[in-house]
Amino acid sequence: MTASRSHVYTTVLCVCLSLFWDQLSTSPLNQRPIIGILAQKASSNLAKFGSSYIAASYVKYIESAGARVVPISIELTEAQYQKLFYSINGLLIPGGGANLLTSNFSKNAALFYKLALQANDHGTHFPVWGTCLGFEELTVLTSGKKLLIATNTSNVPLPLKFTKDMLDSRMFKNFPVDLMKALAAEPLTANSHHWSLSVKNFTSNAELRNFYKILTTNVDSWGIEFVSTIEARNYPIYGVQWHPEKNLFEWCRKKKIPHSPNAVELSLFLAEFFVNEARKNWHQFSDETEEENALIYNYTPIYSANISCFEQIYIIDGNYFS
Repeated sequence: MTASRSHVYTTVLCVCLSLFWDQLSTSPLNQRPIIGILAQKASSNLAKFGSSYIAASYVKYIESAGARVVPISIELTEAQYQKLFYSINGLLIPGGGANLLTSNFSKNAALFYKLALQANDHGTHFPVWGTCLGFEELTVLTSGKKLLIATNTSNVPLPLKFTKDMLDSRMFKNFPVDLMKALAAEPLTANSHHWSLSVKNFTSNAELRNFYKILTTNVDSWGIEFVSTIEARNYPIYGVQWHPEKNLFEWCRKKKIPHSPNAVELSLFLAEFFVNEARKNWHQFSDETEEENALIYNYTPIYSANISCFEQIYIIDGNYFS
């Protein structure tokens, strides 16, 4: 009887494992996600290397969660941008310095934002993430206005103040309890911005209020409460006014960047979250050669820590994508 019962248990276990692996093998998730990152015009000391760049920390951030990166040049045609949109699985709008209304960076962000809305409206999951300048650009694209105000937040790590909407957010729902407690108590987020969207300006603007949920806020040393994390209500669009990629990959001594175990864990969770959002998209390049030509591996990172607060940058002047 014991041997028979053991045989039954073994059989059941084998069946369960078989079903488990079958489910994994037929998973509807994209196992080779590719994220596009917008380039922007190089200014100041970086301009001597080329006309446009992407900080390498954003590339490493995406790669740390199991995705590849395609740089999006500021010099492509609209047809090329549209072709790229239908070849990648998500978009990251990075931080930096660019005019939110008139720059090529802003125009390209607007085009991809419009295409993302259209795709999601027609049932294709296409995520967009904005960091710092990218966060600010998202608020401009949604509201049609630049509603930012000056804040004292150019070099300060901060904890996050959670709103009630955080409780059912997609972004934070799988975070460990201990990490959430640390995030609320410890200065884990690197802030490097001179402008912010005040809670007052957000709540008084119907477009922003109806489109996004505020997940976290902060208060600067002047007493201004500003929005620090947002999530679109009905779209996979996310924004953080702070820099999760810096915790992992930027080491400028002049900047107060958190590198504690909790700060690193925070960044890894967010990178994984966004890449997993991109796994729900099945856009792809027309063939392997086109994909290979578009990837960041065609570009060489340049050491830049001696002249900037980026450890490395990619110069995106040459266009390998046609």
